Amino acid sequence: MNNLSPLNWQAFKNMLLENAEQVLQFEYAEGIFVDASYHITEIKQAPIVSVDCGGVMNSWTEIIVQLWEPSVSEKDRAMKVSKALSIVNLVEKSLPLNPLGIVKIEFGNSKFDTRQMYPSEFVSEGDSFTVRLAADYTQCKAITRGESCGTTPTGEACCTPAENTVAPVKQTLVLETIGAENQSCTPGGGCC
Repeated sequence: MNNLSPLNWQAFKNMLLENAEQVLQFEYAEGIFVDASYHITEIKQAPIVSVDCGGVMNSWTEIIVQLWEPSVSEKDRAMKVSKALSIVNLVEKSLPLNPLGIVKIEFGNSKFDTRQMYPSEFVSEGDSFTVRLAADYTQCKAITRGESCGTTPTGEACCTPAENTVAPVKQTLVLETIGAENQSCTPGGGCC
């Protein structure tokens, strides 16, 4: 299981603020970077509400920063962190972002299927500030709460539907035409 601890929006912004004058790079696989001509195309705020296999309601917010890589490289040097922060400021004028929202970076290109990834590590070297990305992952919230996934203490399955104890009833659809016994359809008769 992935033990990656998701980063909240305020902590992510603080990391950017601390490195504002550096060049911002994103590493989506070991040694493979988003092309330097990337754009930050949008920042989304997604409130999530779910019910897990144990029947517990969960809610959280995700802040998704979408990166787009043009098909033709436009420049050799990625944007500075300060430019990314100016985009963040522009977004936050219209959409106040939840400081506790979980940050995800959304990216894909012709060689890498689009996906949402977590910022997992920040590397500051020379004039570069690199955000290393880690794959998103699934989890069983019941297990993380110390419960079981599969059966409850009373033996009921928590991840499968309950067995139907009542025999299914066959239903037949019956169409009835009311008042049709003595009625015929004639032009202007109102039945068409």
